[in-house]
Amino acid sequence: MASAFPISIRAAVARGPKQPFSIENLSLAQPKHDEVLVRIVSTGICHTDIATRDGLLPSPHPIVLGHEGTGVVEAVGSQVSKVSVGDHVIMSYSSCGTCRNCSHGKPSYCASHRAINFAGQRLDGTTTHRKAEEVIYGSYFQQSSFATHALAGERNVLRVSKDLPLATLAPLGCGVQTGAGAVLNTLKVSAGSTFAVFGCGAVGLSAIMAAKVAGATNIVAVDLHPSRLTLAKELGAHHSVVGNSSNLMEQLKELTSGGLDFSLDTTGNPKILKIAFESLRTLGVCALVGGSPPGSQVSLDMLSVLLGRTLRGIIQGDSVSQTFLPQLIDLYRQGRFPFDRLVTFYDSLNDINRAVEDSESGKVIKPVIRVSNP
Repeated sequence: MASAFPISIRAAVARGPKQPFSIENLSLAQPKHDEVLVRIVSTGICHTDIATRDGLLPSPHPIVLGHEGTGVVEAVGSQVSKVSVGDHVIMSYSSCGTCRNCSHGKPSYCASHRAINFAGQRLDGTTTHRKAEEVIYGSYFQQSSFATHALAGERNVLRVSKDLPLATLAPLGCGVQTGAGAVLNTLKVSAGSTFAVFGCGAVGLSAIMAAKVAGATNIVAVDLHPSRLTLAKELGAHHSVVGNSSNLMEQLKELTSGGLDFSLDTTGNPKILKIAFESLRTLGVCALVGGSPPGSQVSLDMLSVLLGRTLRGIIQGDSVSQTFLPQLIDLYRQGRFPFDRLVTFYDSLNDINRAVEDSESGKVIKPVIRVSNP
């Protein structure tokens, strides 16, 4: 009888909280009727991967993580029509496509978001990875791209032109679309407005580039790392402020002649979120994209809220990846959205633990692992 897991792969396995990734030989299931087998060319490392590895997000162990994958299609299920063998693709988050939010064009708020992206298995309860008889969980964001091959759903792959640098495109699938989407899709930062981003990692710097595209005329970057603040100004910020300044709010209001029209917190730190909100002018809008541990709370002056200020959370930049990522790619081609400046490449899956360490220390902004050639 033919094996249900016929594809031999190498993958970085997260076996327990705070443990280094282990590079292991695994077996991968063949694609089902609506799935796509992708040979991974590159994969970005996101803080969500690290938080999941460390048990801060609800996924089982052992698991193959990774949710910013690019690659080449090697096989497709019988009902797949969007992509074909040989296509170059980006992978992003997935959604059910049928719930109320999906039907209203908001798939990042899918009613089954957790089950689809974090449960470690397909929606039908089957798992995709094995090591001999041991179940290794996968289907992380319906891709698990920390591997030589991944199974994705037709809904979360996007075909891209073969003249693009495929390895470079990996961060578009999550971090870049989250930051840029927060600005362009959710906040709808307007020409002539004031905007500040708190935390200049890949998400925050993507937001700064998007705010420049949107025509914001006073963009403020807030971070602890001088090198990131320097890069933020090169990418479009007009001012930079050190994030642990004792008079941070006062500086922001002075730089923006009374307050911000828009602010974005990528840190998930309640103290920073409070400052991001209270630095708004009347009718300003503050958005949160940074994840926090369960139970984290922030205290706000209710009168400050009453004066027309808004606070809202954002998942994946309110992005419909199939339409939004092509827009970002067009801006990249025009030289108006140079997200490639955020990327530091690592040459092998074997380098994943070093890449994670460099990301956590702030040494690099967006580590991307080259897994194979396009």
